[in-house]
Amino acid sequence: MPAGVSWPRYMRMLGASMLSMFAGAQLVHQYYLPDLSIPETPPKPGELITELQGYKLRQEAAAAAMEEFKAQHKVD
Repeated sequence: MPAGVSWPRYMRMLGASMLSMFAGAQLVHQYYLPDLSIPETPPKPGELITELQGYKLRQEAAAAAMEEFKAQHKVD
């Protein structure tokens, strides 16, 4: 038996660990929204954009909401 436990218990733990790993990867991809497109030609050195698109979109939306709030409430 692997690690001194029975096969059914080992398989349950293996399944739970894999499910947890896949769920975590999906959560990270949903939060950061990575750009998974593959360009037809590879970028030249120095041209690669490495910013997180999802983070940038949320940051811009928050800034726009703050500006709208300030305009409505006349806050400096």
